[in-house]
Amino acid sequence: MAVYAPILHMVSPLAQVSPFDVNMAVDAGYQAIAPYSRVSLAEMRDLTQDMMFSRPPQAAPRTGLFIGGKDAALALDMAAQARAALFPPFEISIFPDPAGSFTTAAAMIAKVERVLVKSRPEGLQGAAVQIYGATGVVGSIAAVIAAQAGANVTLVSHREIAAVEEKAKDIKARFGLDLACAAAVTEAEKAQLVPQAQVLLAAGKAGVEILTKAHLEAAGQLLVAADVNAVPPAGIAGIGAHDQAVALPHGVGIGALAIGNLKYAVQHTLLKRMCETDTALFIDLPAVFALARELDA
Repeated sequence: MAVYAPILHMVSPLAQVSPFDVNMAVDAGYQAIAPYSRVSLAEMRDLTQDMMFSRPPQAAPRTGLFIGGKDAALALDMAAQARAALFPPFEISIFPDPAGSFTTAAAMIAKVERVLVKSRPEGLQGAAVQIYGATGVVGSIAAVIAAQAGANVTLVSHREIAAVEEKAKDIKARFGLDLACAAAVTEAEKAQLVPQAQVLLAAGKAGVEILTKAHLEAAGQLLVAADVNAVPPAGIAGIGAHDQAVALPHGVGIGALAIGNLKYAVQHTLLKRMCETDTALFIDLPAVFALARELDA
């Protein structure tokens, strides 16, 4: 009887497939990996069907398609296009995770939720969440996951408000979620905004301090703050990269590497599942977040 090895096809719209993701795939058990760079949305249907039809149905589930890049909206569109190209009995497994954003955002929100329930038993349900760096790939996906968990999410722009309004419009169209928008360009504007937050999330550019100690002192309702920036200075003052629940002027802080360790475990587990599955998997945001919750329990 023929034995069909798992194969992972790694697709990116960028000039290079992420070495990080290649390393993760090998460590999860894939020995056959095929990278494809500069892939357009229009090419996804034909590529997906080429992946499907060269193998018998029993090998299809362990024929994996990983979608990278750095654009969450494009990755979602590529995954949808690939999924639409499938039909029985040739369904392959599909996992979009552009720039690691889906697994990172899921890990961030799972960590926040776990700490939050200690002081707020309802967790994220109805919690006032502000996201700084919200137009970025991690920030925007964290907004989706938090809102799907019941939070009242505000996307905060460090430039004009139009940038986050456009992001909120796209999220509404894709997920049916209504998100608030705000602009906080100056330090004074941030100081006026943070007192309304119970949760502060920083997902901005590496090495940029977004919220200072003074901002945290003004955040009188704050319960949990989390930062995905591991490059000094921290995105939120007073949070170290390894911190799990360090005390802040108000509430507690979670650091980038605490989030990153969970993110790594989530991505590794999902890739391993695709490598070993007998049933085709489509790994969407709810599935990623459910696993992050499970692994952080």
